[in-house]
Amino acid sequence: MSDGSVWAAVDRIEARCVPFDWPWAQREAAFIARNWERRLALSSAIFDGRVLLACGWRIAGGTCAVDLFETSYSNFLGHCDAGSPDGSVRNVFSAIVPRSADGAILLGIMGAHTANAGQAYFPCGTPDRDDVDATGTVDLPGSAVREFMEETGMPVPPDAPQLWAVLDGEGRLALLRPVAFPETAGALMARMERHRASEAQPELAGFLIARSAEDVEDARMPAFVRSYLARAFEA
Repeated sequence: MSDGSVWAAVDRIEARCVPFDWPWAQREAAFIARNWERRLALSSAIFDGRVLLACGWRIAGGTCAVDLFETSYSNFLGHCDAGSPDGSVRNVFSAIVPRSADGAILLGIMGAHTANAGQAYFPCGTPDRDDVDATGTVDLPGSAVREFMEETGMPVPPDAPQLWAVLDGEGRLALLRPVAFPETAGALMARMERHRASEAQPELAGFLIARSAEDVEDARMPAFVRSYLARAFEA
């Protein structure tokens, strides 16, 4: 694709949490601290919690295996804002891609109080310790379902296929699971908006319907979204 994203298709995601000392974060501690203060000045709502990033990934036999490590949100955000210079680390996340009965794909628009305000992509979240079980397994498929439910109020049909598109580019490792819903795009958006209106502080500012490649927006859609939509709407 023109945005440089590398594609793969798999039917299984395996992920685990591993020990990892991040050399880049150690070297750039002063920059990370300054960047965090700058970000706080822009949005006092952000919180320096713990998140999981990928330090290894491989695809074989229809499975994408990912090694994740725990770090601070300020380290993660500093790395993103620096242009993701450490090629050995990825911002990894899983997401449900909702597709309507009339062929459209729906995206969420990030709220003004979030770190990615105004960007449009599929409902998702950076994995954290809540996604790790006692054995060290990271439930990335479950994270996608949970985030989708939290942000749209809609459960994923239990019989939906476990098929994933893996996109690697711009410092992101995006694990995207397309799910077909029986409603039209308008009906799906109405359901999502009702849920958003019921939230005290919704993470999303609204939703966007993409019906063709002409709806791809360079300005507010990151590369993995543009790449996915361009391929999804290929004739």
